[in-house]
Amino acid sequence: MSATDITKAIDLSTHAEGTGPKRFRQPVYVDFMPPCNSACPAGENIQGWMALAQAGDYQGAFQILMEDNPFPAIMGRVCVKPCETGCNRTHIDTTVNIHAVERYIGDEAIKQQWEILNLAPASGKRILVVGAGPGGLSAAYHLARMGHTVEIFEAGSYPGGLLWTGVPDYRLPKDILDAEINRIVKMGVTIRLNYKVNDVQEEKAIGNFDAVYLSTGAQVIHKETFEKDASVYITDAFGFFNEVKSNTSPYVLKKVVVYGGGKLAMYLSRMVKRFGSEVSVYFPGDKKMMPAYDYETEDALAEGVDVQLYRSITRVENNRITLEIMKVEKGKAVGTGQFETIDADVLIIANRQESDSGFLRTASGVVINEDGTVVIDAQRMTGCEGIFAGGDMLPGENRSSTIAIGHGKKAAKYISSYLEKRPFIKAEKHPTAGYRKLHMWYKTDAPQKAQDKLAPAIAIKSFDEVIAGLSEPEARFEAQRCLSCGNCFECDGCFGACPEDAIIKLGKGNRYKFNFDACTGCGVCYEQCPCHAIEMIPEPVNITTDVK
Repeated sequence: MSATDITKAIDLSTHAEGTGPKRFRQPVYVDFMPPCNSACPAGENIQGWMALAQAGDYQGAFQILMEDNPFPAIMGRVCVKPCETGCNRTHIDTTVNIHAVERYIGDEAIKQQWEILNLAPASGKRILVVGAGPGGLSAAYHLARMGHTVEIFEAGSYPGGLLWTGVPDYRLPKDILDAEINRIVKMGVTIRLNYKVNDVQEEKAIGNFDAVYLSTGAQVIHKETFEKDASVYITDAFGFFNEVKSNTSPYVLKKVVVYGGGKLAMYLSRMVKRFGSEVSVYFPGDKKMMPAYDYETEDALAEGVDVQLYRSITRVENNRITLEIMKVEKGKAVGTGQFETIDADVLIIANRQESDSGFLRTASGVVINEDGTVVIDAQRMTGCEGIFAGGDMLPGENRSSTIAIGHGKKAAKYISSYLEKRPFIKAEKHPTAGYRKLHMWYKTDAPQKAQDKLAPAIAIKSFDEVIAGLSEPEARFEAQRCLSCGNCFECDGCFGACPEDAIIKLGKGNRYKFNFDACTGCGVCYEQCPCHAIEMIPEPVNITTDVK
């Protein structure tokens, strides 16, 4: 942040110019963006709810969480945790186990049946959401909090989208999923199941909806072209997920081949392993090209799933699959002309998810890409007036539930602004507090408490949850590992270090202010602030003394 930017952010009307010694620079209290908050696709105020968890105020932490993400118990289990990748503690020992603390708060909210506070009065506006996946449910939740009436139309038999169809119970128990969805229903959101939208404009008109949000999820597998006979049972990932709800026999004690490299392929391969089958996963590219995260692949390998790279299916006949050995050139998998064959009873295609946008073909102005995704403008609206889109409906390689939840929250803001006939203007982001900005003067070594995990040999015997949650003492300890990067947490470092007694304590929760009549601009407070909540700027004409 430049001196000019900081000075602009200061309320110059609240301070009379000091009469102390001449200074060339001034300390100012500032709030920077913590890297965890910055990295979260759902835009969670992680540092905010983590601070309350540190003090054992889990209900307060839950309320802050619910301002951004309606699914703490779910996302504490399935989120791919980009926030932890950005965590500054990785430069000291290990990242804060953010998702585990979030899971503890979410589970506690379910047990204690905490209610959502700060709901807006009814607006009289009606919104249709197409798709009851994480993105659609998130949009519905945030719109309902704003006072709008929301109905969700879902083609499937259960709400949850890919969280229901594509995430196994060993990762996300269905009772946890149902509990967090039911919380949204209790807010007044209506979910209509087994109802497929064929003409979105017609549904909008018939239902007298003021706006529509599209979030149908990528529940179509790209059709692979190769020669095949009927000797091997062939299905795709979603066919598999739907079938095993009532009939697992085609996959029990068989030799199963899964084609794909995303988390969907890893999930279902681990499911098949629990049916007692021999499972191999084949992917045409290299490890860098695999959509699955490393830990997802490592978990599958630990449970006995065979994962093979550089292999592309070319033919299926006589209970054998012919694979071409591939190589990677300029980031693309290309054939080598060399082949190998493997025995198989079942082939499950789980490569390249796509969106089914057929119901939009009749919607005037909607531009549909080749992969079924749609084009939106700066206000997140499609080319059709009043119809917005997000989640898997938008282009992007890194699809996840967290991204879809973030899209739903953003869309709710844009939709609400649209209903008020004004454009939504995003707030400017604060600069991120990277590790080099911190001044750690106290001992911080406190390695992460890892979550307990079922041994692979035990895990494959059932669909019990593989990863356990934290206990209350563990969750609080983990929250206390947070460094509060970029934001004052009242450590008294500046207060104790100032040689001129120029820092005034304002009381718990109110931080501090500077007495500029006493301040000499020496910068000791800046150097003693461990989280970089103080910045030194060139001496301005006027400056506010209060912490923002």
